Amino acid sequence: MARELTTPGVPTALPAVGLTVGQVAQRSGVAISTLHFYERQGLIASTRTTGNQRRYRRDVVRRVAFIRVSQRVGLPLADIRDALARLPAGRTPTKRDWTRLSAIWHCDLDARIEQLVRLRDSLNDCIGCGCLSLKSCRLANPDDALSAQGPGPRRLLVDGIRPLPDDDAEG
Repeated sequence: MARELTTPGVPTALPAVGLTVGQVAQRSGVAISTLHFYERQGLIASTRTTGNQRRYRRDVVRRVAFIRVSQRVGLPLADIRDALARLPAGRTPTKRDWTRLSAIWHCDLDARIEQLVRLRDSLNDCIGCGCLSLKSCRLANPDDALSAQGPGPRRLLVDGIRPLPDDDAEG
């Protein structure tokens, strides 16, 4: 009988059969240590065989792909974990489940896309950061007038995207 691994928000009654950690790593393109990290973070779950070897359900491969793509577009692990917690416990998620999950981030992803397009198209020009070091800044942002709208690169910021925390901020 398999020893069950308990991970908050993830079902504990998983069958002891499934993919090995090496198989999941090979198929998903991530290191075994990354899978262990995801498991510690409660993003994926495994069961243990009587020999204490991890076994994963096949749907973990899709979860790992979802995690990787979400990270690639800049979503924090906490948001990814919260989204994955919305998937049904104890069964493989259906297309409908994944569609419902992706709808959560639709607006956020649209805002991120807009932010990237602005960055791509405007990085050479005045971005409204207040440096006034480019010749175009004197015309586009005379006397740093954009500072009245708030801090940061005012021409690049898009509503709906959470700012990154300050490097020296606590917590």
